[in-house]
Amino acid sequence: MNSSDLTNDSTTLLLGLKVTSRNSSYVIPGLYDLSTEDTNWVLTSSFIIFTMQTGFGMLESGCVSLKNEVNIMMKNVIDIVLGGFTYWLFGYGMSYGRGPFSNSFIGIGDFLLDPPVNDPLMGQIFAAFLFQLSFATTATTIVSGAMAERCNFKAYCLFSFLNTIIYCIPSGWVWGEHGFLNQLGAVDIAGSGPVHLIGGTAAFASAYMLGPRIGRYSDGYDPLPLGNPVNACMGLFVLWWGWLAFNSGSTYGVSGAKWQYAARAAVMTMMGSFGGGIISCGYSLWRLNGRMDIMDLINGILGSLVSITAGCFLYRAWEALVIGSIGALLCVLTMPLFDRLHVDDPVGASSVHGICGVWGVIAVGLFADNPVPLDTTNGRSGLFKGGDWYLLAIQTLSAFCLTCWGIGSTLLLLYFVNKIVPIRMDANEELLGADLMEHRIRHSQIGLSRAISALAPIKIDLDKIAGIQPIGLNPGHEKSLAQLRAADDKLQQWQIYLNQTERTSELRKKSVGSIFRRNSKTIQITERNETNAFKDPYKGKNNDSSTTTPSRFTEPDSSFVWLD
Repeated sequence: MNSSDLTNDSTTLLLGLKVTSRNSSYVIPGLYDLSTEDTNWVLTSSFIIFTMQTGFGMLESGCVSLKNEVNIMMKNVIDIVLGGFTYWLFGYGMSYGRGPFSNSFIGIGDFLLDPPVNDPLMGQIFAAFLFQLSFATTATTIVSGAMAERCNFKAYCLFSFLNTIIYCIPSGWVWGEHGFLNQLGAVDIAGSGPVHLIGGTAAFASAYMLGPRIGRYSDGYDPLPLGNPVNACMGLFVLWWGWLAFNSGSTYGVSGAKWQYAARAAVMTMMGSFGGGIISCGYSLWRLNGRMDIMDLINGILGSLVSITAGCFLYRAWEALVIGSIGALLCVLTMPLFDRLHVDDPVGASSVHGICGVWGVIAVGLFADNPVPLDTTNGRSGLFKGGDWYLLAIQTLSAFCLTCWGIGSTLLLLYFVNKIVPIRMDANEELLGADLMEHRIRHSQIGLSRAISALAPIKIDLDKIAGIQPIGLNPGHEKSLAQLRAADDKLQQWQIYLNQTERTSELRKKSVGSIFRRNSKTIQITERNETNAFKDPYKGKNNDSSTTTPSRFTEPDSSFVWLD
């Protein structure tokens, strides 16, 4: 292929025409309609979105007990490693495959994505893949928090490996050109539905199928203490940062009018979070008589961000405030409701991503602008903006389809995984914590010793964990310090012994210098000669004949006091 051929292909790409490049097997859809500036924007946004994994990990580890915080971080790592691998293996093709067998339900083709270097669309394909990969791993990570503290780690690895199917098929419905919801006109800019609603409903199904943690509701429905509230707050800040790229990056470029709507998406994202934060603060202060609950605030803000995501650049500022406020209110009201249904979701993902995801999808049908000149809404507006009922109806249908798919497919997948590896941890292992039992990490001062002692009479194999050193210490240093302390103790014991021996010797050699008191009369016996020491105060005898002493003392009675 010569340079003129590449130029023609690039021109065709920029025009967005659906033709086939001469040496490429890829049909050019809007997914690859990226200029150089657009590609830079998409790649940069992808990098930032990946930092949301840090935010999810910190938030989730802050919400669980200390004996499970490493386990939840490991699950987030697994979501990227295994989930990312299966997304490349078959997930991307199920969402955006353009093979001859693709249909309105599932894409087929473009598996094991690897365009050759002479493909003029290579850069655009890789950029699109990375952007969609960042969304896919986020959807899987949402589920990990809901399964925390009682899910078998090996079972979770298998679940994460296959969870790509749960996300990729419905994302193709909404964003793939083959998808039936896309063809009907469903609008979801950044994923309130395909990412958050699917993740939230999967979280609900997972928490329901696993059952509550041991003793979770034995003392009522109040939330359990957080393992690390500071980590949870830091996780919120990282997610807040990543959400800006999540939403404004979903303009899918900055060429033409896209840059204007990218800026609008960022500002409306912040406006929605402001509304959610205000409402969650007010609700928490009212519920707790002037005190603030940290999870009400965190999840209220996150719920507002989920709510604004589907139509992030389709709203005015006051509309973003309203949508975020309603989302936060729905979140904080439904969290205790799930607990009363005995759906134990440690991080509240069912409310934050599930309930608020439904609201975010439907809100587009009510408040959306027609973003001229972009064709995001296919020329339609929301019901409150002079549009008809069609957009609201298709958004409601979209929310219903995604909810049913998320719950049903997750229950089916977990049933399949449970047949291979039990999804629930052994009860004794749950009491000891996944960090110790799954990863051989022993925390100190969190009650593990008491738990091990309590479980020792039970037939459980504790030999493998008996010698595990607590984290945060250097065993070699601790051993050396123990030896130094032992040597110092021995030295001090010898010093005490020597001091006592010397004191005894001094007392034996001590001259007469003691004082007797009897009936307020003091008799002082002074030393006359060091060589003739006082021997027996009761007999009045002395080795020195030159010293004048009483010849005889009467035995002291109880009124005598020995003063030394």
